This record gives sequence, structure tokens and C-alpha cells, in this order.
Amino acid sequence: MRSKDRISYFYDGDVGSVYFGPNHPMKPHRLCMTHHLVLSYELHKKMEIYRPHKAYPVELAQFHSADYVEFLHRINPDTQHLFSNDLAKYNLGEDCPVFENLFEFCQIYAGGTIDAARRLNNQLCDIAINWAGGLHHAKKCEASGFCYINDLVLGILELLKYHARVLYIDIDVHHGDGVEEAFYFTDRVMTVSFHKYGDMFFPGTGDVKEIGEREGKFYAINVPLKDGIDDTSFTRLFKTIIAKVVETYLPGAIVLQCGADSLAGDRLGCFNLSIDGHAECVRFVKKFNLPLLVTGGGGYTKENVARCWTVETGVLLDTELPKEIPENEYIKYFAPEYSLKIPSGHIENLNSKSYISTIKMQVLENLRCIQHAPSVQMQEVPPDFYIPDFDEDEQNPDERVDQHTQDKQIQRDDEYYEGDNDNDHNMDDV
Repeated sequence: MRSKDRISYFYDGDVGSVYFGPNHPMKPHRLCMTHHLVLSYELHKKMEIYRPHKAYPVELAQFHSADYVEFLHRINPDTQHLFSNDLAKYNLGEDCPVFENLFEFCQIYAGGTIDAARRLNNQLCDIAINWAGGLHHAKKCEASGFCYINDLVLGILELLKYHARVLYIDIDVHHGDGVEEAFYFTDRVMTVSFHKYGDMFFPGTGDVKEIGEREGKFYAINVPLKDGIDDTSFTRLFKTIIAKVVETYLPGAIVLQCGADSLAGDRLGCFNLSIDGHAECVRFVKKFNLPLLVTGGGGYTKENVARCWTVETGVLLDTELPKEIPENEYIKYFAPEYSLKIPSGHIENLNSKSYISTIKMQVLENLRCIQHAPSVQMQEVPPDFYIPDFDEDEQNPDERVDQHTQDKQIQRDDEYYEGDNDNDHNMDDV
């Protein structure tokens, strides 16, 4: 068993208390459920638990346009009627609604991915987990597909300070379009996305023919799949392609987006993956023993999301979990079986052997165009983003930081939200 400090886990209970709206499929509450399941299996005792810092606007603007970040900072439900032109410009609306504490929500989930990347860069851990992250659709100047800030791009930019090449892998049912677009013209990031494609399925991109351009040609890999793919087909294809990618590209670090909407029974998904099949991909990537940043992503049947990411936390910790779910704050959601197992999917598998074989051949052919790892000149490593220290003597004593804010800046070994510290346990079902 690796020592506890080799795995860092980021969580802030505030991410689970935001509410997208009554009919919106995105339920951040699933993050509280995941966290409590992780606690109930006592996995927190095998990891370092951190509360992420809230990413500063200027950090978010490392990728996003400053005017878009400023807009997200300003907008709230009470004032949004004053910004109708800007709402359209930045694509906020039905899919990406304005809700209470929207900007703080973005700051927390993005801060977790940035912090995870920094700990990996400084060799303070081997694996860093931020289940609140993985919002892969957000673009430089606009929101998209329930995503406002693209934490994955920000985390990868951080890793690029220390690594010549970063590999991004995405097993969400939707194409990782925002990440692919951000790095479409560079060979310093290879993006590999396994996703449903066709039938006008969101976001409509991710054809096998989309391979990158200019310096990035052949460094975007898309594995478009049809409805109903099962564990056997998916994991076999995944392992074949990822093994070849790592052998060819020789990345210095890997970012793995584990969207759980590729599971059977997801409200928005159309695959037949079991949790074991999904987790097998995580297990396979872990075996490369490269610095690994793991995030969440989509997932709209929230009890299955919690099951999946808890099992995958166990996989990253080399810990097999008993199938019977222990008593926890959200136990009622796992009725009637109270098991980690989910019902198998019954969607017809439209991925014929010949279709999968054709896709595999096209991807491997594209990889052959990269004879050797790209020759990236190593630059001097820029410093981690500068964050000023506060001088207590200079602060107005009447404006001293309140206790809650002070607590949020402290990273303690026992910081895992049980009992009275938990601001989620009285949440209604949202």
C-alpha cells in the first residue's frame, strides 16, 4: 500500500450546495453523496484531504477571456435581466443557467483542479483527485453544456509548466470538445476522447476525422461510438488505443476525465457500461505510474455517480470495496439494494465488430503518423501562480477575516467534513 501522502483528494462541501434549478439534470448534490460514500468506506484515512483554494479571476483568465470571467463574476439571478445581450453573447440560458453562487462554484471546482496539478508538479503526490472538476465543454469565451469554466484546460496549462507533454483522456459519454479545442493546434497536449457520436448527440463534434491542425495535427484523437456499447467492447478498445498512445506519445503526466454519464441507466447517456467496466479504464491508466490528475465530469443519475466515483477512488487507492454500502448520510438514495452494483443496461449495442475494428484501425493509423514523441524544447519553468500573502498587521481589525474564511484557508489532516462541520447533511433532495 502506497503511503497516504501519495494521493491527494480535493473537496469543499460548498460545491454540493449550489442548485442549477428544478428541472436541470446537473445536480451538484451528487458530489456530497460521493464524498459521504468515500467517508463511509473510510477511504479518507488513506489519502490527504484538502479543501481547494478558490481560483482567482486572474487564474481563470489564464485560459478564459478576461471579459467572460468578469461577466461570470458580476452576474446573479437578481440582476440577470439587465444583461440580456451578454447572456446571449456568453451562452448562458437554459443549459447554463444563472444561479446563486455561480461564480464561487466555478472558483471552487477550478481551484481544486489547479491545486491538484500543482501538487503533482511539486511531486507532493502521485495521484490527485477532484471529483468536482471535469467540466470539459466550457470554451474560452462562453459557457456550454452545463460547464462555465474549463478546469481541465486550466489544470493542463499548470502541468505544462513542468511537463513537455500532457495526455488528456476523456471517458464521459459526451465529446471533450472544450479541451480538444483549447489544444487543437499544439503537440504539447494529446487529447483522446471516447464518446457517443451521431444522431445530433451533444455537442455534435468528435468525428474520428477530427485529428488536430498545424503543429497539433494527429494530436487530437477521437473515438466516436454508437448507442449501447458494453464493457467488453469499450474496455478492449480503450486499452488498445491508450497503450499505443502512451507508447507513442510518451507523456510526462496524464489527466483523466471520468464522466459517469457513460454508465448504464444514466438520465442523459446511452451506453451500457457497468461501474466495473468504467473503473477498469481508471485501473488501466493508473498502471502507467505517471503523475495522474483524476476528475469527475458528467453523470445525471446521481446515486450511480456516487457509486462510480467511490469505487474509482478505491481503485486509485488499490482498495477493493465491499459491495454492501455502509451506513451514511445519504443511505436512502441507495435503496432498495444498498449495493455498489448498478442494473445492467438494456440499450441495443449498435457498435458492430466491424465498426469498432474500423475505428480502431483509423486511430492507430493516425498514431503511426507520429513516429516519435514530439521534440518540445524545454523552457524555464515559470513560477506557480503568484498569490500575495496577507499581512495581518496591515489589515483593518474591524475587517478581520471571519472564522469561516480562516478555516477555509487551513489544510488539516482531519479536514473531511463529518458531523457538525458538514454543511450538507441537512440538504433536501435537489
